[in-house]
Amino acid sequence: MNSPNLEECNYATMKNRHVEVAVLPFGATEPHSLHLPYGNDTLTVTAMAQSACKKANEQGASVLLLPSMPYGVDTNLMAFPFTMNCSPSTHLALMQDLIDSLEHHGIHKLVIANGHGGNEFGFILRELFGATSVFLSVYEWWKTVVDNLSPEYQPTGDHADDMETSISLYLFPHLVDMSVADDGATKSCRLEAVRKGYVKITRPWHLLTRNAGVGDPRQATAKKGEKIFNLAVDQLAAYLVELSAAEIDETFPY
Repeated sequence: MNSPNLEECNYATMKNRHVEVAVLPFGATEPHSLHLPYGNDTLTVTAMAQSACKKANEQGASVLLLPSMPYGVDTNLMAFPFTMNCSPSTHLALMQDLIDSLEHHGIHKLVIANGHGGNEFGFILRELFGATSVFLSVYEWWKTVVDNLSPEYQPTGDHADDMETSISLYLFPHLVDMSVADDGATKSCRLEAVRKGYVKITRPWHLLTRNAGVGDPRQATAKKGEKIFNLAVDQLAAYLVELSAAEIDETFPY
């Protein structure tokens, strides 16, 4: 079986290969509190996407994993040293070029596997709707797995918390230093509407947090991480199999 990972393929295996679905992992390069690596989002979502593509192809799908994008929208984390930021407009320009490339090569289905909460693709899907024949969709693992987890697996926050840390302990424990992990405490917003959740703002992370972490990671375990990782892989693989088999016609996806 051909590798699902384009980075590992040569031209001999690709020049006549038919691909139904391309998968593009999107991460970020930013601090994840004191204990996780800067590439945590990219490493995690790439591992999920690679495993899901392999599993989908084993079930008869035709899926290709594209090289990961390691730079995300991090305008509100720039106060932390070595955060690498790409603006939303940069992402839009990049996506336009990559989608044009896929369309040129006859690939008409793209799944963006997003691993960073700051990357918002809704406006990109709307901007490009009707401008390309490529069907675009976005998978965000943290938004889907939570509903299928028992209470002891529920996250304590949303950045470098126990859920993210558990996955990291499972996938790349050599990059995790729990001896320096803090409690991930945050400050409360002065504005009641923001606290109650019906008004949204961009959170300035250097004011919200001490070390860019939100949620206590200290109860994280590799066992929890394995369960969450496998759930995400199964969800994404099932979608890739379904999408690969789907025929794009005038009324697709309805």
